[in-house]
Amino acid sequence: MPTDDAQQFASDNYSGICPEAWAAMEAANRGHAPAYGEDVWTARAADGFRALFETPCQVFFAFNGTAANSLALASLCQSYHSVICADSAHVETDECGAPEFFSNGSKLLTARTTSGKLTPEAIRALATNRSDIHFPKPRVVTITQPTETGQVYTLDELRAISATCRELALSLHMDGARFANACASLGCSPAEMTWQAGIDVLCFGGTKNGMHAGEAVLFFDPDFAEDFGFRCKQAGQLASKMRFLAAPWVGMLESGAWLANARHGNACAARLAQAVAGLPGIELMFPVEANAIFLRMPPDRMEALRARGWRFYTFIGGGARFMFAWDADPARVDALARDLEAVALDRAA
Repeated sequence: MPTDDAQQFASDNYSGICPEAWAAMEAANRGHAPAYGEDVWTARAADGFRALFETPCQVFFAFNGTAANSLALASLCQSYHSVICADSAHVETDECGAPEFFSNGSKLLTARTTSGKLTPEAIRALATNRSDIHFPKPRVVTITQPTETGQVYTLDELRAISATCRELALSLHMDGARFANACASLGCSPAEMTWQAGIDVLCFGGTKNGMHAGEAVLFFDPDFAEDFGFRCKQAGQLASKMRFLAAPWVGMLESGAWLANARHGNACAARLAQAVAGLPGIELMFPVEANAIFLRMPPDRMEALRARGWRFYTFIGGGARFMFAWDADPARVDALARDLEAVALDRAA
C-alpha cells in the first residue's frame, strides 16, 4: 500500500524537476546576467526551438499553460471574435475564463466530442452556423495535442483540420501542454506536427515534461507575433530573471530529454494498460496513445482503490485518470496494477 510520500499518478504535475532542466538552471545561476530576456540563456533557448522546429519561428516564454494559451489566442482574435474548441478543451473547462479575459471577451464556441478531438465537420458546422452581425465572428480554432482524454491527432487529421481552417479563414492554435508526448507517440518531428501541418501557433508545455515551470509560445507566422511581448508584459508574464524560465529549455532541448521524458511517460501508461487488460469490472475508456490512462470502474471499487492509498481524478467522464510523468517508477506502476487487480477480484468474488 502506498505511503504518504509514495509516488502517485494523479497528475504529471506531481513530478519533480528532471536532471537536465535542473542542471541548466544551476548553470544559469552562476553569476549575474542581463534581465528581461536579454541574456544568453534566453537567446540559446529560442535558437534551440528554431533548430528543433526547422524554421525561424518567433519564441516567447510564459510561466504557465493558462497564460500561454490565453495570450496566444488573444493575439489571434479581437474581442468580437470567437474561438472554436472541443467541449473538453482545457481552455474551456480549466482556465477560469482566462482566454476570454485576456482577449477582452472573445467567446469560446464548443463542439461536443467523445474523444476530445475536433473534426473538420464540427469546425465547419460552428464556423458557418451564423454569419450575422449579432454573433461573434469565428476567427480561431484551438486543438489540444494530445487531447484531454489522452488521444493523439494523427498527422492526417491535423492536415485535414488545417485545410478546413484555411478554407474558412480561421487561424489554428495548438495547446501542446503535453506536446512532447504526442511527438513520442507519433514518432514524427515537431515540424511535421506543427507548421508543416498548418499550425499557426503552438504552446509547447515544459511543466509536465520535467521542468519546474514554463511554457514556450511559438509563432510560425511572424505577423501573429506582433506586439506579443507587450501582451506578456501586461499580463505579468515577462520574467525579470528570464534566464530561469529559458535555461531549463536549453537543458531539455540540447540533451533530448524533452523527447526521452515523454517516451518514458507514454511507456508507463502502456504498461499499466497492458497489466489491467481483462480485469473484471475495469475497462479502458479511451485508447492509450500518450501518457494518460482512463479506467471505468464501479464507484465502490474506486473507493476501495483510494482506501489503498491511491490518488486519482474523475473529472472526465467519471473514470479514474492516471498520468505518467518523466520520473514514473515502473515498480510503482506495477504496484498500482496489483492493487487494481486486487480491488477488481475482490468485487468479482
